[in-house]
Amino acid sequence: MRRHLIWILLLVTGQNLHAQQFEKQGHRGARGLMPENTVGAMLRALDLGANTLGMNVVISKDKQVLLSHEPYFNFEISLTPAGKDITLKDQQKFNIYKMDYTEVRKFDVGSKVHKRFPGQQKYHAYKPLLEEVIDSVEAYVKKNRLPKPDYAIEIKTIRKGDLVFHPEPAEFAALVMDVVESRKMAKRVIIQAFDVRSLQYVHEHYPKQRTALMIDEKVDFEKNISDLGFTPDYYSPYAVLVGKGLVDRCHEKGIKIVPWTVNSPKDMNYMIGLGVDGIITDFPNIFQQMEPSAEKEKPARRRKE
Repeated sequence: MRRHLIWILLLVTGQNLHAQQFEKQGHRGARGLMPENTVGAMLRALDLGANTLGMNVVISKDKQVLLSHEPYFNFEISLTPAGKDITLKDQQKFNIYKMDYTEVRKFDVGSKVHKRFPGQQKYHAYKPLLEEVIDSVEAYVKKNRLPKPDYAIEIKTIRKGDLVFHPEPAEFAALVMDVVESRKMAKRVIIQAFDVRSLQYVHEHYPKQRTALMIDEKVDFEKNISDLGFTPDYYSPYAVLVGKGLVDRCHEKGIKIVPWTVNSPKDMNYMIGLGVDGIITDFPNIFQQMEPSAEKEKPARRRKE
């Protein structure tokens, strides 16, 4: 009996420590170093110390959940199955929501030189299914005896995109959660979005699921939370919007603040000095230059309903 109680105590303590650790999130895996939203990018982020893998998901015509930042083939990173360039003017014509996944997989999103990230490793890559990414990561951490990461999965909608570039938010969120639950990953997943409709659906139907509200404009914090209609676990604003006042307001409501996208050691350590709870970066290698204070255990904060 005593041994059983000790085991339960250790389990609960371990879960609490995991929940309180500083979040080191690789943005789109490791976008600054590898083709974004690919299996290779996720594995590279793990090797560099990321404890959360950030990824974007979209939906194909045959209702498959796959990794992509846009619901079409972005001209900056994409080549057609014939190896031809996709132009900015034509990129939205390559609408993933109008293609079955077998067709999507034929496009190359790893060989083209990314003008904004010229240091990326280049190789032929495809947009993987979410389930493939999870399976590959779990096999990799087991084989290499690495800590199991969290998955920050962004439901990627665009303005006026419903039923044109993606399903309506309820169906979109349900398809994503079907994959999460099929892989028994709910406890290690954060569902994040700019679109409050997706988060509202998840909160209503999966109330225990962790959520993150993403912000890219200077809008009042209290209004953003009011518009959402519930208290999310995380608030993820564009880094230039973050100051000590915003950090304090988040913490007063029991919300963790994790800014994006922080791509230099100087900016990262500045954010840590403000008291943020994590960092999202295109360059997970800079986590090695993080101030030691960030690795210290943070006290648990009580969520306010």
